[in-house]
Amino acid sequence: MSIRPLFVVATFAALVGCASDPAPIEQLRLTDRAVEQAKAVGATDDVAEMALAQSKLVEAHADMANSAFKQARMQAEQAELDARLAEAKVLTEKSQEQLSQVDIRVTRLRKQVRDAQ
Repeated sequence: MSIRPLFVVATFAALVGCASDPAPIEQLRLTDRAVEQAKAVGATDDVAEMALAQSKLVEAHADMANSAFKQARMQAEQAELDARLAEAKVLTEKSQEQLSQVDIRVTRLRKQVRDAQ
C-alpha cells in the first residue's frame, strides 16, 4: 500500500514540473536579434513600434531576472513582433522613397524625350 501514495506524489510532482514555464532563453535571443536587425535597417525610437519593442524587451529581461518566465516569454514575443513591425515600416518607407525617386527620373526622361522630338 505504500507504493500507491508514492505514485500519487510522484505523479503530482511531475504535473507541477510540467506546469512551470521554462526560462525563455531562446525567445530572448530571437527578440534581441529582431531588435538589432530593426536597428540595422534604421529603426529608431522615433518609430513607435521600435520604442515599444525596446521597452518590452527591457521588461522581459527584468521578468527573466525575477524568474517570472511566463511573463518574460510573453513580453519577449510581443517585443519581437513590435521590432519586426518597426523593421517592416522602415523598409517600406525606404522603398517608397526609392520608388518616388524612380518616378521623378522617369518623368524627367519623358520630358527630355518630348523636348527632343
